[in-house]
Amino acid sequence: QDGPQRKKRKSEVAEVDKQLDILAIGTAVGSILLYSTAKGELQSKLDGGHDNRVNSVRWHQDNSCLYSCSEDKHIVEWNTQTCKVKCKWKGDNSSVTSLCISPDGKMLLSAGRTIKLWDLETKEVYRHFTGHATSVSSLMFTTVKPMNENKPFDGITGLYFLSGAIHDRLLSVWYIRSDRKEKNAVMSFTVTDEPTFIDLTVSEVKEEPVKLAVVCRDGQLHLFEHILNGYCKKPLTSNCTIQIATPGSDGDSTPKPVPILAAAFCTDKQSLLVVYGNTLQPIIEKVSLNTSESHLCLIRDVQKVLSLKTDVALTKVKTPVVNLDTKVLVPGIPGHSTAVKTPSSGKEKKKNKRKPGETEDSIEERLEALDIDVSKVKTPGGLPQTDSFAVLLVQGLESNDAEILNRVLNTRKENVIKNTVARMPIHAVIPLLHELTKRLQGNPYSASLMVRWLKSVFTLHASYLSTLPDLIPQLGMLYQLMESRVKTLQKLSRLHGRLFILVTQVAASETVQDVTEVNQTAKLVYEDESSEEEGSDDEMIADKDSDENWDEDEEKEEQSDEQDMAVEKEINGDSDLEPENESEEE
Repeated sequence: QDGPQRKKRKSEVAEVDKQLDILAIGTAVGSILLYSTAKGELQSKLDGGHDNRVNSVRWHQDNSCLYSCSEDKHIVEWNTQTCKVKCKWKGDNSSVTSLCISPDGKMLLSAGRTIKLWDLETKEVYRHFTGHATSVSSLMFTTVKPMNENKPFDGITGLYFLSGAIHDRLLSVWYIRSDRKEKNAVMSFTVTDEPTFIDLTVSEVKEEPVKLAVVCRDGQLHLFEHILNGYCKKPLTSNCTIQIATPGSDGDSTPKPVPILAAAFCTDKQSLLVVYGNTLQPIIEKVSLNTSESHLCLIRDVQKVLSLKTDVALTKVKTPVVNLDTKVLVPGIPGHSTAVKTPSSGKEKKKNKRKPGETEDSIEERLEALDIDVSKVKTPGGLPQTDSFAVLLVQGLESNDAEILNRVLNTRKENVIKNTVARMPIHAVIPLLHELTKRLQGNPYSASLMVRWLKSVFTLHASYLSTLPDLIPQLGMLYQLMESRVKTLQKLSRLHGRLFILVTQVAASETVQDVTEVNQTAKLVYEDESSEEEGSDDEMIADKDSDENWDEDEEKEEQSDEQDMAVEKEINGDSDLEPENESEEE
């Protein structure tokens, strides 16, 4: 009877261990992987809960229950034994980014931008909190019991919890009240940059301060120690800031900062595990917290540790074991059984096919002829071809040579740009985009040239760019530039329209003024009665003058006609002779 009972106990222990060894991993496609750390293999996969990437996964105190939230705005409760969805409900109007389960396991905190406290039995919102301007990245309870021990504890009222958000340098502390009036944070902790990793010691006794370790994106570690006892108006600064730097010796005189990646309190709450260095080879070190200094800089030589490891890894080259008795057979060595055909027999066969009197050119002559042909071919204008442009562009991007890049990128010919982008290797596309983004930030003249290159890159390499998983962060700066320039386009076009109207009006008014000056005498004539009479007298005088002139003209014409007649008669000999002359002739 004792035997089976013992076996049963062992199996129960094994089941508990199995549950504790499971690691839940949320994926970008919406499924959750359950990985067994003891076996080192994938145990099961939870599907059908989310349509978009999983943002946060939290185990419940009951080990078979798991909660997850996603970009698809929903929260899912999973049964990990059956691998099926237990319950699913909408958590927010936008994506839900963070989750936290209350100490008693009956409530759930969820956050997108606003923070909600859910009752897990009814799946209804118990409390609302204002939250942050950006999406919340971390949620955690800071107390297990309420500070006011006089009132009966319902498991949630009187507890404090902490929240941090992306691009937000303030960590907010919230207080869960019995009423629904207060929705704002009761206090906040200020840090130097966006928090990337937070760890804290939970306060269990009334007078015990909460210890908080916050690792920021700039690589600094901030330590806070504060008793949570109500409202505090000013943001609290850190009691101690820890940084790590290199010693700055061995030829490199300037010490360089070493980023801290994460930090966690040990069980004694008096020491801290600090993770720093490279993400591929992080170094974990235990640091005691018995210092009263506000700023602590630890000197650690990270380069030596990393360089030694890499050197060791490089020297582990396996040389193949070669037996001295083995012989390597090469064609032409005596002892090789196969008959090797000499190349001369092939030449003789080819010669037989040739016509008599023809001679075959040697390889040297052919190569020389090829060299001469290549040297004769010159590109018009002495400019390099698109092949050499592509090679130059890759060389310039790899060496970051401004002279080469200017020579290539300042070209204006659309055809050359298209061919160069089409012939460049795929691995150079992202560096080219970074270079173009950098140049777009410069003067507008270069921006007008760079836009042509951008157009060609996006049209020709769109399929490659769409396969990159980190495309949005890679092109983030470019998107911002485009948006900032497009924002001003509407204002500029309005200004352009107004200026155009002004300029045309000014030009029109100038032309009108010119016309009035020319026709001024004709337009400004005023006639009165007296002027009309004077005008009529003038007209009469003018008529008389004209009549007299007319008579004089007629007399002149008659005289001229008589003279002409006389001349004609003289010429014809018909002139009227005097009677004396006539008698003489007779």
